[in-house]
Amino acid sequence: MHIVDGVLSTDVVVTGAVIAVGGIAYGLRGITIENMPRTALLSAVFFVASLIHVPIGPTSIHLIMNGLLGLILGWAAFPAVFIALLLQAVFFGFGGITVLGVNTVNMALPAVLVGLIFSPFLARVDGRIMAIAAFAAGASSIMLSAVMVGLSLALSGQEFLATAKLVFINNIPIMVVEGFLTAAAFSLIKKVRP
Repeated sequence: MHIVDGVLSTDVVVTGAVIAVGGIAYGLRGITIENMPRTALLSAVFFVASLIHVPIGPTSIHLIMNGLLGLILGWAAFPAVFIALLLQAVFFGFGGITVLGVNTVNMALPAVLVGLIFSPFLARVDGRIMAIAAFAAGASSIMLSAVMVGLSLALSGQEFLATAKLVFINNIPIMVVEGFLTAAAFSLIKKVRP
């Protein structure tokens, strides 16, 4: 779901950059020495998971794991996603530098929203209900990211409407896969470190 340089309108790029700077600044305030390794590890998970692209038409699909980032990191997902996207843009040419802010917001904001919605609930339940809630968190984070990518494209011009719809449709299978992966990862984490 990386948007490449030169596609988006200037207004969308600037708005995305401003929101990303605010999210990163707020997220950095929550990172302490104690949770810095966790943030770095989850940034690496995001980096590796989103490297493997499967092209479908003018778009491609890939894992993101932003639901897991949101559940564990909260607002720190913004700097974690930013660093991973920056490294992908510099080393592999995925996305781009001018759209880094928009791509960060499209991946990190759904992570934060999912974390805010589901984290308090997950802390109070266990067992099957926890797995279902973690599945919903993982799936909904991908859904929100796909909607935001589509919205970014649609706001940049009518010629991108078909691609915006295709982005959402293509990511439906990823929603299911991410839901299962998030549920499995969160269940393992809860067992290992309750």
